[in-house]
Amino acid sequence: MLVHATGGPEVLTPSTIDAPVPGPGELLVSVAAAGVNYIDTYQRRGLYPRDLPFVPGAEGAGTVVAVGADVTGHAVGDHVAWADAPGSYARQVVVPARKAFAVPDGVEDDTAAAAMLQGLTAHYLVTSTYAVKPGDTVLVHAAAGGMGLLLTQLVKARGGRVIGTVSTPEKEALAREAGADEVIRYTETDFVPAVRDLTGGVGVAVVYDGVGRTTFDGSLACLARRGVLALYGASSGPVPPVDPQRLNAAGSVFLTRPTLAHHIATPEEFRWRCDELFQAIGAGRVSVRIGGRYPLADAATAHADLEARRTTGKLLLIP
Repeated sequence: MLVHATGGPEVLTPSTIDAPVPGPGELLVSVAAAGVNYIDTYQRRGLYPRDLPFVPGAEGAGTVVAVGADVTGHAVGDHVAWADAPGSYARQVVVPARKAFAVPDGVEDDTAAAAMLQGLTAHYLVTSTYAVKPGDTVLVHAAAGGMGLLLTQLVKARGGRVIGTVSTPEKEALAREAGADEVIRYTETDFVPAVRDLTGGVGVAVVYDGVGRTTFDGSLACLARRGVLALYGASSGPVPPVDPQRLNAAGSVFLTRPTLAHHIATPEEFRWRCDELFQAIGAGRVSVRIGGRYPLADAATAHADLEARRTTGKLLLIP
């Protein structure tokens, strides 16, 4: 799928290009499934600029079909997954060997593809951005989305209490199934007073906010003293510039805008996070919900559904 000009989902165009060739330190992978993420929509719209034309997508799983020079630890026929290989909306993609994780036995390729970017993001958020401790109360926005479901499960595994926000009764049921202790339907209730009520006026230790513009002010108002607002996405649009004095007024709180690349920058950290994530999946402690599978040629429909909030869980493209 090529993007020749930025814009709406309709700019995603099925195209035929020359087959890629792996260079030194690279793998050529036949893609079994590619993950659809909000960052793909940001790049398609030009919010995160890329040189045109480009093939979107950075996440997926599949089978190694060729190995470049100087590669160790991977071989033709291996099943691998990745979260940072640009051009993944394709039948084949070149993946840096150091960014490929060997899919454990018993984990299907579609599950691995669905778990990588959001699973590793959820992992760094609950272990590094704010290390959730037993007894912490946490606010998770969009708790029935792919990220929200994974965050809820990982917070619960660390002994935290989850307050989730959702838009519909169906999404509330999914959030509760994932372990959310309290769920607020923001379409019916202002989440700020609801959170204050549910915490006895104290507020939450951390807000995991991937929504951005429409939730930012409320998220800040939900924090306990010295709480953390982890703004990891902007599905509703980017947050306008913030006066740092607002952090003081909110209770000496902390604001951070983290990204996955800085949390898997070394092979050791990448493998640690992947190992912990897939061990939890293999043991059944974390369930990965796949909310939709679309043919690769229907990537525009997947983007439109994601941006219209018609989906739950993770969306995949199948070449």
